[in-house]
Amino acid sequence: MDAEQHLPYIYTCLPDPPVSDIARLAARRAAPDHGVDHISGLSDALLHDIVSRLPFKDAARTAVLATRWRRVWLSAPLVVVDNHLLDHCPPARADAPAVTAAVSRVLAAHPGPFRCVHLVCTPMDSGRAKLKRWLRLMAAKGVQELVLVNRPCPREVHLPGTLFRIATLTRLYVGIWKFPDVASLGDASFPNLRELGILSVVLENGDVEAVVARSPVLEILNIQGSMKGLSLRLDSQSLRCVQICDSVMESVVMVDTPRLKRLILYKVRGSLNPASGLRTGINIANAPNLKAFGYLEPGKHAFEAGGTIIMYGVKPSASTMFTSVTKLSLNVRFGVHEDAKMVPTFLKCFPNVSSLHIRCERCDEPTGKLELKFWDEVGPIVSIMLRIEIMTIREFRGEEGEIAFVKYFLQNARVLRHAVFIFPNPDLSSISRAKGRSIAGNLTSLTWGSTQGCGIMAYGSADPEGGRPWCFKTGADFSRDPFCW
Repeated sequence: MDAEQHLPYIYTCLPDPPVSDIARLAARRAAPDHGVDHISGLSDALLHDIVSRLPFKDAARTAVLATRWRRVWLSAPLVVVDNHLLDHCPPARADAPAVTAAVSRVLAAHPGPFRCVHLVCTPMDSGRAKLKRWLRLMAAKGVQELVLVNRPCPREVHLPGTLFRIATLTRLYVGIWKFPDVASLGDASFPNLRELGILSVVLENGDVEAVVARSPVLEILNIQGSMKGLSLRLDSQSLRCVQICDSVMESVVMVDTPRLKRLILYKVRGSLNPASGLRTGINIANAPNLKAFGYLEPGKHAFEAGGTIIMYGVKPSASTMFTSVTKLSLNVRFGVHEDAKMVPTFLKCFPNVSSLHIRCERCDEPTGKLELKFWDEVGPIVSIMLRIEIMTIREFRGEEGEIAFVKYFLQNARVLRHAVFIFPNPDLSSISRAKGRSIAGNLTSLTWGSTQGCGIMAYGSADPEGGRPWCFKTGADFSRDPFCW
């Protein structure tokens, strides 16, 4: 799939613009007010707030109302969304000159600051000098949030170095570019940047680290579609959430991330480098406040803790346990002998998990099965016995390996309050609704442990088989469990 075909997914990874053009500025018929102008009686601060929440064209129209409104418009922090600048949306390829001209006009017309500039459909293949001029204008006029997607998607176009001179940025998302040579960045920095998204950008080792090092208050780092097999090493005193999805990574190492609370790796696979064993190395060296971690995959990830590679049979120790983690997600092929064996070993590394989320990966060619006595010989797992209150299993097919794990879990869980089993979408998989009901009936007949009053739910998913694309917004919402979605 080329980048142009991939665009709809990239758009889902972007933050929404802070304004919408669905509701247009218009007079509303209301009760008689005897000619009193209530709007003009509002303070300048409140009028600034109102204007800054309007699409750019509507905000500009307020300037013709009166001299005071023009002053308000000129000083309000405005939002520029290229999709909103023409009368029809989305713009077609034939609209390229009109879109480019409109962006140039609005960036020149307003003195700033710009609250947000959102450029996702503006052609950038034939106007490199113009793009640099836009970025210089944004830097001079104090843009705070910038979304910059390269159209029509030539991946080998370098991001202009001018971008790295915009010191006012608090949020930055870039899509479908080639990262510039970090040696050329000099002393450029992002002193106010708190959120960074890098989507389908051609990266080399050290590129991401260079930006993180130049962003002293960066809290959220999102990476999507990195395909070169990077070795990522993060050292940051400010990062709180790292999300990597749909990427090929040689390794991901949290060198020193004392504030990190969430590490989410969704559909991250290893490179073709034979030395890596086709797996992604994951090493959490220092993340004492990590609360949520997933999606750990036994067959695709080589997990290292405390200098020890976690393998089947490794005994837990103080250096290999992450006592701060309370929310854990695993992707498991229970039909693959070596993968299933790693589940109890991984669980013993996270003794304080209270919410466990498992996604059953489809296994078209099972490679052996665990002996029936395997789970009988696993022994006690602290988190299952004393901590886990919520367990969800997605893409549950009721296969032998999955049922064996569920039996062990339910027989040993003592504090479980909610167990949720979600079957693959019956409209898109071989699991029919009738089969789903049969599997649900079998679950209720399993032997439960000492858990009293545990609620059990079983239903078919409405998502595509294998799950929906990861949502960065969900992962960065610290008020909720990122894996309950």
